[in-house]
Amino acid sequence: MATPGASGWFTRKGGALAAGCGLLLMLSVLIYLAIITRDLPSLQQLESYKPKLSSKVYSADLKLIHEYYVEKRSFVALDELPEDLVQAVIATEDRKFYDHWGMDVRRLFGAVIKNVVSASFKEGASTLTQQLARQLYLTREKTIGRKIRELITAVQIERTYTKPEILEMYLNHMYFGHGSHGAQSAALQYFGKDVRNLNVQECALLVGLLKAPEAYTPRRHPDRALSRRNVVLNAMREVHYLSDESYEEAVKTPITLAKRYQRKNDLAPYFTEYIRQVMQKKYGYDLYTDGLSIYTTLDSRAQYLAEKIIDKQMSKLQKQVNTYYKKKDLVKRFLSPEQREDENYAAVMQDTVFVDSLLNVKAQAQVALVSIDPRNGHILAFVGGRDFEESKYNRAIQAHRQPGSAFKPFIYTVAIDNGYPPTQEVLNQPVVVMMENGERWSPQNYDHSVGGPTTFREALRKSYNLVTVRVLQSLIQKPSLVVEYAHKMGIKSPLQPVDAIALGASDVTPMELTSAYSTFANGGVLVEPLAILRVEDKFGNVIEQNQPRSQEVLRPETAYLVTDMLRTVIDKGTGGSARWRYKFYRPAAGKTGTTNDYSDAWFVGFTPQVTTGVWVGIDDFTLTLGQQTGSSAALPIWAPYMKAVHDTLELPEADFEMPEGVVRVNICEDSKLLAKDTCPCKVVEEVFFSNLAPTQYCDDNINITRKKSRRQTKRRRF
Repeated sequence: MATPGASGWFTRKGGALAAGCGLLLMLSVLIYLAIITRDLPSLQQLESYKPKLSSKVYSADLKLIHEYYVEKRSFVALDELPEDLVQAVIATEDRKFYDHWGMDVRRLFGAVIKNVVSASFKEGASTLTQQLARQLYLTREKTIGRKIRELITAVQIERTYTKPEILEMYLNHMYFGHGSHGAQSAALQYFGKDVRNLNVQECALLVGLLKAPEAYTPRRHPDRALSRRNVVLNAMREVHYLSDESYEEAVKTPITLAKRYQRKNDLAPYFTEYIRQVMQKKYGYDLYTDGLSIYTTLDSRAQYLAEKIIDKQMSKLQKQVNTYYKKKDLVKRFLSPEQREDENYAAVMQDTVFVDSLLNVKAQAQVALVSIDPRNGHILAFVGGRDFEESKYNRAIQAHRQPGSAFKPFIYTVAIDNGYPPTQEVLNQPVVVMMENGERWSPQNYDHSVGGPTTFREALRKSYNLVTVRVLQSLIQKPSLVVEYAHKMGIKSPLQPVDAIALGASDVTPMELTSAYSTFANGGVLVEPLAILRVEDKFGNVIEQNQPRSQEVLRPETAYLVTDMLRTVIDKGTGGSARWRYKFYRPAAGKTGTTNDYSDAWFVGFTPQVTTGVWVGIDDFTLTLGQQTGSSAALPIWAPYMKAVHDTLELPEADFEMPEGVVRVNICEDSKLLAKDTCPCKVVEEVFFSNLAPTQYCDDNINITRKKSRRQTKRRRF
């Protein structure tokens, strides 16, 4: 029998033990809570809600052409969201939203009991605020620790924001499937329209996706989506957001999705990537998260025309290239040693599908097009290659290629600006050219012809190499002067001050060459190419605005005289098919360009309103296009595009404005003096600087003698 003292001792000891256990349990709980809550968002984080918003790129005609994003999301204020959407969310996800303080206690305990009975996490019981907390700051793992963190964060959110603010964040942040975050992106994804224009059935479908977007997506599981939508509609009826009649009508309505949500990413991919590179240098990672609106100069109509015409012409051109390679037995360079053996080669060549597929890759003809408004530098259309998905290489700004004869206008610009008229004659005779590497080269005219004295206008019209080189060597004498003019007019690439520059031996980019030609179109004023007009933040505040940067780099008189000479190229020269084949009759000027071995083909030309440059070639410059010239490969893109873009944009027909310092007079074709009514020779119209125009009239006898002399010379020479 225990003594009374012993009994008291045991009682005291048991009480102390219980208290110690309780204290230890409490301490363990506190430590556990401290551990699981240590990475919860701070008050500062909660107060500075910053969703990751996509930045949008707009064309000049306000078409959305691209988005940059980590999560595809657009922010829409709560008062702009349809009431049906808000009601559908509350009826389905959290009917006591306006009554609780972050957690629904009764619903939570009911879910706990169900989960204990089923020994699983079947019931979540998360309020809207808890769901938002999980999406914003937590993971989706199903653990007790995560649930506790979720509850604590939800309470903190409720203490920081009002109910309308929480609803606004929720509907702009939640994931709706197919890469769409927020109701606006989801509305565009599934219905192809703004969230503000959704009807009750469409709102119910979006809310139904919140439970499990991939399981209920109408694009993959239409039956499940329909069933889930009707569950949401029924929930709206139960809380009297829908009348019985409205409910019955809504559930009978089938789901109608947009055929295909057009993200517009297929339009101008090289341009939007160029914009991304420019913007990321300025704004860094914020470009993908801050919801910027980027307004560009690109015209979606011009871009569509460019891409459509290029696709048609390049498919045709590739077939011609393939035919040339097969005909000239050039396929061998792309075959393996085994395939090149005689006994195998014949069999390989008989497999035309294989050969064409091989050439389509190994000798793929590529293209670049840049179209600019010369008056303000706005880039209207921009193509950097045939397929952005196949090759991200942006040939419009990255491809440095020889311009060939497309560079000749710069030679004549220097000569004209230094006092030589378009009627200046130079011998069309063989010359020797010093190359960049110091080697001597004897170029030829394209048609291998030679001749006597030839005017600037005629030499440019027929793209005579020999005359152009002689203009540089005999009249200009300083290749460095040509480099100076070209750089002044917009060429940024380094140019070698050697005689070969006359034939376009130094590399340039399509963007540079097109911009430089715009100087002619704009009366001697260079306007730097402009792609971005302004940038706005997510609130519509303008954070960047760009104006055209212009500078007069040529006398208006010089620009006009060279332009007039380049008009002859299109009217009756190497670019003549623009008129007679492609029916482009507006006042226009331009120049073809073809390099050695037909590795590059160019056409750059302009009207007073649009300058467009087209380059066609193979990325490997050692490969040939197969006798494709600027006239046959580039001009068939340039001319249809120029005709279509002027018509589509409804640009009024305009002529080049002649400055006061220029006169247009009738001269005798032989003497280059003012023509008399009695001149037996051909009378032509020509332009001159006012102070350099001929003042004397031709002498009939001199003209007749000169004509005879020319005939005799021609007979002897040929």
